[in-house]
Amino acid sequence: MSGKKVCLITGATSGIGKATLLSLAQQGMSIVMVSRNKEKGESVRAAITEKTRNENIHLAIADLSSQQDIRKLASDIKSKYSKLDILVNNAGGIFDKRILTVDRLELTFALNHLAYFLLTNLLLEILKAAPAGRVVNVSSQAHRYGSLEFDDPGFEKGYNAMKSYAQSKLANLLFTYELSRHLAGTGITANALHPGAVRTGFGKELSGIAGFVFKRLDFLMRSPEEGAETVIWLASAAEVEGVSGKYFLDKKEIRSSKISYDESVAHRLWEVSA
Repeated sequence: MSGKKVCLITGATSGIGKATLLSLAQQGMSIVMVSRNKEKGESVRAAITEKTRNENIHLAIADLSSQQDIRKLASDIKSKYSKLDILVNNAGGIFDKRILTVDRLELTFALNHLAYFLLTNLLLEILKAAPAGRVVNVSSQAHRYGSLEFDDPGFEKGYNAMKSYAQSKLANLLFTYELSRHLAGTGITANALHPGAVRTGFGKELSGIAGFVFKRLDFLMRSPEEGAETVIWLASAAEVEGVSGKYFLDKKEIRSSKISYDESVAHRLWEVSA
């Protein structure tokens, strides 16, 4: 067990997360797959185990919109593993209506950003225990349409699904870059990526133009396997060892939006998140 790389993947039961799980399991890694739904999680775990013959796939149940669940998840992981080589923050969503979590936070911001922030920080201790820990954050080119609404991050004054989603994906990048600065000299790398427009269940429940795009134009989109390629590469490729604080598309480094590089905004977001 000690020789195997240990990887934790959130949102591992469908789409990009499931494709990533399959590929890394085929590489022989020991994997913790996080799912909100136990029945679905068990079904996917059994299928991937059978397909890959990898017996080291473990299911952890957590609702990542709940800070209590995230803390329990991190505590359980730290009690079972002395090191964590790879953390893939992938779970996320876009929601038609403004929904509050159990912590009374707007769901998009809580799930898409605060879950990344809290889980990563809680697992830093065992990431540092790995020879070269990697944090991989799934963001999106939607971040280019986002801004940080520090006075109203939960859009109480007027909710818009796309604005809320774009804000959360910008937050992913600001967090990734700030985390990379925090981790300088530790051996842990932190990178983000855009998976492309991927054909999954994502966004199908939206109304209006956005819903139409996700429902009717999915034949133009990438498969989950194609969407997962850069995630898998960042998690496992030797050529990105030591590379940190970057944003990737199709295994190539690209520039993100101007505001995403603003260190004062990143620092403020870190403080607000903490």
